[in-house]
Amino acid sequence: MDRDADIKIAEHEIYYPSADVVQQAHIQDYEAVYQKALDDLEGFWAGCAESLEWYEPWDKVLDDTNAPFYQWFVGAKTNIVHNALDRHMKTWRRNKIALIWEGEPGDRRSYSYYRLWQEVGKFANVLRSMGVKKGDRVTIYMGRTPELVIAMLACAKIGAAHSVVYGGFSEQALADRIEDAQSRVLITADGAWLRGKIVELKKTADEAIRRSPVVEHVIVVKRTEQDIYMEPGRDYWLHDLLALPIASPNCETTVMDAEDPLFILYTSGTTGKPKGLIHTHGGYQVYTSTTLKWVFDIKEEDRWWCAADPGWITGHSYIVYAPLILGATSFMYEGAPTYPYPSRWWKMIEHYGITILYTAPTAIRGLMRFGDAWPTRHNLSSLRLLGTVGEPINPEAWRWYNRVIGKEKCPIMDTWWQTETGGFMITPMPSVPLKPGSATRPFPGILADVVDEEGDPVAPGEDGYLIIKRPWPGMARTVCMAIPTAISSNIGSASTKRVTISPAIRPAKTKTATSGSLAASTM
Repeated sequence: MDRDADIKIAEHEIYYPSADVVQQAHIQDYEAVYQKALDDLEGFWAGCAESLEWYEPWDKVLDDTNAPFYQWFVGAKTNIVHNALDRHMKTWRRNKIALIWEGEPGDRRSYSYYRLWQEVGKFANVLRSMGVKKGDRVTIYMGRTPELVIAMLACAKIGAAHSVVYGGFSEQALADRIEDAQSRVLITADGAWLRGKIVELKKTADEAIRRSPVVEHVIVVKRTEQDIYMEPGRDYWLHDLLALPIASPNCETTVMDAEDPLFILYTSGTTGKPKGLIHTHGGYQVYTSTTLKWVFDIKEEDRWWCAADPGWITGHSYIVYAPLILGATSFMYEGAPTYPYPSRWWKMIEHYGITILYTAPTAIRGLMRFGDAWPTRHNLSSLRLLGTVGEPINPEAWRWYNRVIGKEKCPIMDTWWQTETGGFMITPMPSVPLKPGSATRPFPGILADVVDEEGDPVAPGEDGYLIIKRPWPGMARTVCMAIPTAISSNIGSASTKRVTISPAIRPAKTKTATSGSLAASTM
């Protein structure tokens, strides 16, 4: 079917949630919650923040005196790792499974919250022994293994900002990001498994360091076990470091200001030089945990699978931080969806009892090409919700996902957001009507509009530019510009060179949307 014609048909195609889905949802009345946030933005986000623990409370929820450089939970003291791990050590969740992992060759590991807390503490102490401290930057270049998650959390625990670089990027892309962040420590692996072959991560890292010689120490995870070059005095195997007395699981979590940097994450660079966006501890933890809980209706018994890569914002927000804050059980897979057969994903969903699957339309379309037989030979009845992220999903793929994978009983949460936003911006919830190819409505607290080139709202049904008119806690604060002191202290300092990435009443370049309450605006 012609794509434009299919979209036209989808405009009149509405899927309503079942009574059971609505009754079990955290948010049963979207309109009421959205209006509450609209009436009192600061009170709404303060209420969300109260579900987390803070070392010291905030003096002010939102500081807009230097707009558009907004600050959230001003004066509060926190650390995202306290809410993701430390606080669970005082509850029954310490023995709950936090992470289930399967490697592409079929090896498996699982981590309870207690074991994950231990491993993060050990890694954090290793980093401290190398001189990493609050305000430093650490670059991570790895495949999808538990050590990547542990490394990110270890950096955050001691107040260092991590910069995760996607493991598929080239030597120059890695070198550029190391140089921009001025990272003295690089964490990598000998390799990663993908489609039955080894991705030679260490080889790429060695060349990147040669081009950007600011790195002093390299920590190497042994994964694929092929022979690699290890430079004496610079390169260290992680397993050797963890065997030393310094690698105690007891590591004090550094107290951070709510506006202190948590991580740098670079945009892809497809439209120009990659920009290192900085997200902070306080607002980010509130926004990501709230959006995940409400949009995907996370329950204690769920097994959540965000099938993204931690090298992207989706992985940061919804593989690493938000699920752990909520005390959820997550699943992570190392390799390709179709290796060794196109049934790999469906086999794992059946084996592990996955209840929520969140993936990209590209993956859905790729698996759809192999037909219905591969998924239908597996029992997918554990699934109760589905989701999409990263790009628009065409109505044809949406219908296949709904019919073949969800068995027409799993609402599809089609989310629109970006690296800059930190979390979901326009998204359904399980209790709202759905339309194939549409991200539906803004999340509560997000005031969106569609405008023309002059910034004036357009009529329903007309194309225009999608804008966000009010600030939100998960928004990126600034951009790392290769200034050594840029994030060594609170990013509001004069030493930080900043660019505007905040809400403004003006069109966003290259972003178009259609005005209307259930518009096809999945960008």
